[in-house]
Amino acid sequence: MRPIARTLSAAVIGFAVGAGAVSGGLIAYDHLNPSNAIISKSKVQTPYATVASYTPPTLPLGPDTISNVVKRDGPAVVKIVATVPQSVSISSSPFFNPFFGSIFGNNIPMTPQTEVQTDIGSGFFINSRGYLLTNDHVIHGATKIQVYVPGYSKPFNATRVGTDYATDLAVLKISAPKPLPYLVLGNSNQTPVGAWAIAIGNPYDLSHTVTVGVISAKGRPLTIGNRHYRNLLQTSAAINPGNSGGPLLNLAGQVVGINTAVSTQGQGIGFAIPTSTVEEILPQLMKYGHVIRPWLGVFIGTDSKSLAQQYGLPTSTGVVIAYVEPNSPAQNAGLYAGEVITAVNGQSVTSASQLKSIIDKTHVGQHITITVNDQGRIVTRNVTIGQEPNGPITEPSTVPSF
Repeated sequence: MRPIARTLSAAVIGFAVGAGAVSGGLIAYDHLNPSNAIISKSKVQTPYATVASYTPPTLPLGPDTISNVVKRDGPAVVKIVATVPQSVSISSSPFFNPFFGSIFGNNIPMTPQTEVQTDIGSGFFINSRGYLLTNDHVIHGATKIQVYVPGYSKPFNATRVGTDYATDLAVLKISAPKPLPYLVLGNSNQTPVGAWAIAIGNPYDLSHTVTVGVISAKGRPLTIGNRHYRNLLQTSAAINPGNSGGPLLNLAGQVVGINTAVSTQGQGIGFAIPTSTVEEILPQLMKYGHVIRPWLGVFIGTDSKSLAQQYGLPTSTGVVIAYVEPNSPAQNAGLYAGEVITAVNGQSVTSASQLKSIIDKTHVGQHITITVNDQGRIVTRNVTIGQEPNGPITEPSTVPSF
C-alpha cells in the first residue's frame, strides 16, 4: 500500500454515523441566478445528469464571490436521513449491572437483538426530476431513506436507483411536485491544484454549513476498511462527518468532487471523489443499478523481483497470488495462493498494476488463459471472467484485489 493510504487507513472517517455522529454532505444548484443562463446554454443534456461541456468561467472575483455561489447553489443541497438496523447483543441476566458487571463474572447470558440506528448524510440533485448523488456509505444497509429538501416542510421518501460499493457512490430518486434545482458537474481533470474549493453539507447535522479551501492534491489513494479509493481529490476545505456525499464546488458553482472522507489526525486534510470518476460510472448506475466490472478474484501479495529465485521463475517477472476468493472465477479455474502469475493471454505480467490493467480491459464472460509458475512447473489455466460483487469483500490483508 502506498504511504498515504497506509498512514490514513485507520484514521479516516468516511462513513455515515448514527445519532451521535453523522456523515454525508451535499450542495445545490439554483437556476434563478442570472449567470446560470450562460451555463444552461453551454451544457450537454443527458438522460441522467447535467455535465459541463466547456471550461466554465469563474464568477467575478470579489468579496461576494463565494457567498454568491452558495446563494445560487444552496437550494439543491439536501439532508439525507437513513434508518439502518444494527445487530447488538443485550444481556438477558437480571443480575447484570452495566456499571459494575455481573455476579456471574464474564459468563453473562447475551441475547441478540436488532437496534435501529439513524444515520445523517448529504447529497445533491443532478437533474430537475429528483435524481440525486450521495455516497454509498451514507445509505448502505438502510431500510428507509428520507431526503430533506429546502423549501419543503416534510421529508421525501427516497428510493435507490443505483449503488456502487467500490467507488462509494449512490444515486437516489425522490418524487417532488415541481422541478427541482440541480448542480452542474464540472471537469475535475481540468481543475488545477491550488484552485479554490467550496464545500456545502451537514457536518454533525449542522445543515447547510459552508467551508472553503483549495484543491491540495490530486490522485490520492486511500483505504478505509474494505474500500480502496484509487483516485481522490485532497482538499483543505473543512470536511467533517456529515459532509460525506456532498459536492466540492469550484468558483463557477460546479461540482468537481463528492466529499467523502477526512483525516482525524490532522486539520485541513479532506478527500473527495472527482467528477471524472462520477461521469464514468453514472450511466451504469442509472441503467443497471450497479457497475459491471470484470473480476478475477485474487489478491496479489507482491511482485517483488527478489522472489524470482524463491519461486523458481525463469525471469524476475510475475506476481504472487496471496489469496483466492471463494466462489470466484480464479477459484473455479483452479488458481490458488502461492502460485505466480507470469502471463495473461500470452502477455507477460510484470507488476500488480499491469495485471489489474489487463483484467480491466476484459469483459464479463470472456475466456482468458492465465500462465502460472507453480513451484517451477509452468501451467496454463483457462479462466472465465466474472462480475465483481457490489459489496464488501473480506480480505486477508491490505493487498490489491482484481
